Amino acid sequence: MASRINTNFTLIPNQKLRRSNRQTSCYSKTLGSGFQPISTFGNFKALPLEIFQIILKYLSVKDISMLSMVSKTVSQHIINYISTSSGSKRLLLQDFHNLELPDRRQDSAILEHYRSLGLLFKRCTLLLPTKERLKYIHKILTEVSCFKFNGCAAPMQCLGLTCYGMFLQTLTAGWDELECHRVYNFLCELTNLCRKMQMAVCSKPGSARKLELRIRLFCRNVLLDHWTHRSDSAFWLTRILKPWPMVNQARLLYIIFGPISPQDGQVVWQEMIEEPTDEFSLKGLADAIKLLYDASTKEWTADDVISLVDELSVVPREWLLENNARLLMLSGNNICFSFMASKAVNGRTIELARLVVFLALVCEKELYCMDWTVKMMQKVCKVFSTPVERKNFLQNVANAFACVIMEMLQSIMSGDRDEDDRSFLNLFHLVHAQANFHKEVLYLTMNTPLST
Repeated sequence: MASRINTNFTLIPNQKLRRSNRQTSCYSKTLGSGFQPISTFGNFKALPLEIFQIILKYLSVKDISMLSMVSKTVSQHIINYISTSSGSKRLLLQDFHNLELPDRRQDSAILEHYRSLGLLFKRCTLLLPTKERLKYIHKILTEVSCFKFNGCAAPMQCLGLTCYGMFLQTLTAGWDELECHRVYNFLCELTNLCRKMQMAVCSKPGSARKLELRIRLFCRNVLLDHWTHRSDSAFWLTRILKPWPMVNQARLLYIIFGPISPQDGQVVWQEMIEEPTDEFSLKGLADAIKLLYDASTKEWTADDVISLVDELSVVPREWLLENNARLLMLSGNNICFSFMASKAVNGRTIELARLVVFLALVCEKELYCMDWTVKMMQKVCKVFSTPVERKNFLQNVANAFACVIMEMLQSIMSGDRDEDDRSFLNLFHLVHAQANFHKEVLYLTMNTPLST
């Protein structure tokens, strides 16, 4: 017999829901009509704003930065605190000229402070569009005169721009290229940087020394020197150089990375054309060239960089070939070979042969292995398409050694000698360079290692 189904069941879930609602209603009445859900401000909601700001005074910048991520409300209160006179006075340290502590410890402390401050601003303004973030940050930082392009009367003894650069590097780290473009454009508009660069590159070299110094300090300390990844440095250097034609790019590169006077920090324009210089004076230029050559970007091709090096070697006038050779060696094998190969392809074999002579001279002076020069010459020989061209090039190298030696000897015999006999010493090095160069060629020809 089929069992009967009982249809008189109770909707228990609905009853439980109604009972739960009644309990909640009663609980709310017990707490009183003033009961509200917990605010995003958390337990700080019970604190007057003045007390909250007093608490912030006892926190480090790093701690305030962490606190700003608690909620949007907390972050807004911290932004308001930064905007107060007491907050800005505490956070915007301006002790940029106090160099009393030994070992630059104070320098390190204030730089670390602005690194932490950059992180604080990065977190506090996280939800704002880039344009609004930059406007707010500029409004706060405008109180610091040493952050301005012409704000400090003693820029060589000031850490202001360096701290500003550390702040910006921390703020923009991880931003995409479009946002960083906006940052650069904002800074250019703020400082009128492009107009100042135009004045510097269109003037006679050295006629606007103070402006050149300001451009160098701003570009190096604010935009270039704080990045740990080479790709970031290449991005900002590209922003500085790319808007200009090649001749102006070379001038700017020299202003920003060229040799400077140890007394006043101003750019020394005559050093490359008057006498042989040292590696220290060329290192900045060589590092910048390598940065652009190695940059994984379509904005710089190998030909672009080689053309820039070629243009640089006549700023402000044609360099001594020894200085040009030293720059190529510091720039690395790839750049040096590409530069020499470009001359070979364009039929400039006499220039190329003289360059080989001065590469050998630099190797002799700096005690580098002479086989590097010989192997570089051997590699360049392969660029020539016919045996006749290769033979002609090698003949030019031999002739170039003889010509350069005779030029130096004639200069000495005519009485054109320095007080410290540098001309005679240079000739001495060149004769030894020629002997060691030909020795390496003989070893290479006879297939005999140098050690045997």
